[in-house]
Amino acid sequence: MYQTTEVNFMLKEGVYEQLINRELKQKLKQLSLDKYLIEKEELDVEEAKTILSDYISSIVKKALRFIRENSKQNDKEALLSQIEACNELIRILANIARERNIEEFKIEEEGEVLTALYSKINSIKAVKESKAVRPITPLSQSSLFTGSAQEPNMMSELKKEILCCDSIDMLVSFVKWSGLRCIIEELREFTEQEGHRLRIITTSYMGATDYKAIEELSKLKNTEIKISYDTERTRLHAKAYLFKRETGFTTAYIGSSNLSSVAITSGLEWNLKVTEKDSFDIIKKFEATFESYWNDGEFIAFNGEAQEDKERLKTSLN
Repeated sequence: MYQTTEVNFMLKEGVYEQLINRELKQKLKQLSLDKYLIEKEELDVEEAKTILSDYISSIVKKALRFIRENSKQNDKEALLSQIEACNELIRILANIARERNIEEFKIEEEGEVLTALYSKINSIKAVKESKAVRPITPLSQSSLFTGSAQEPNMMSELKKEILCCDSIDMLVSFVKWSGLRCIIEELREFTEQEGHRLRIITTSYMGATDYKAIEELSKLKNTEIKISYDTERTRLHAKAYLFKRETGFTTAYIGSSNLSSVAITSGLEWNLKVTEKDSFDIIKKFEATFESYWNDGEFIAFNGEAQEDKERLKTSLN
């Protein structure tokens, strides 16, 4: 960081990836090229929609905050003013794009958010007559878990994620019974439902995986397990969990937690929860990479009813 007497503002030296707006352009103009190296590049056409939409999103957030803070109205009226501002932007974009269908995205003035939609016919949720299970952390905004007592418990969140998704992919270097038993009932309820699918990729490296954990997983319906039996080395150090939702609200946890009790309960583990809504490309890369591992010959399908598979796993873990 540096200060300058040439201009009445402060800039920080370093690398940027900042779209140049009017304000920044004026500030850059006031810097002497004899004293400062200023590097710029043209906006890439293919990346433009992402960069420009991210930029506009940040401006909209600021504007909506100003509307809220400067409003002398009550909360309901202030919310309506924010909705009206958003709808005006949508109207303008529809006109510029010459696509009237964009106006269908205008927000209803009631200011409501859809949080669940399930059939009441042949539905467990209808029988229970309770609100749909959902994690405490948002399904549309990424968040970081650090094991702090001030944030939602990782195990509790995993349980809720399991009970409100359509398919699950787990990628962990080892599976401990101590960790699996924390979520086994939720996994059992999940896999009992028609159309659901659970896939696990793990290893027998250093004998860290518990045989009982794999055995219990293999008893679940709609569940597939693949294992790397290389006991000398492992290429798999990832710890990642994907909860696929056909609604478009897929989430994934990527970080340091293997499936062990300490890792998902009390350990100082760091895990980043990413969402399809704000990290679409990351979710798609997760899905594609998992599929490539699933189809890699190093990971062998485990059949809990096949004596040969059970003996191979026991030998590999001993």
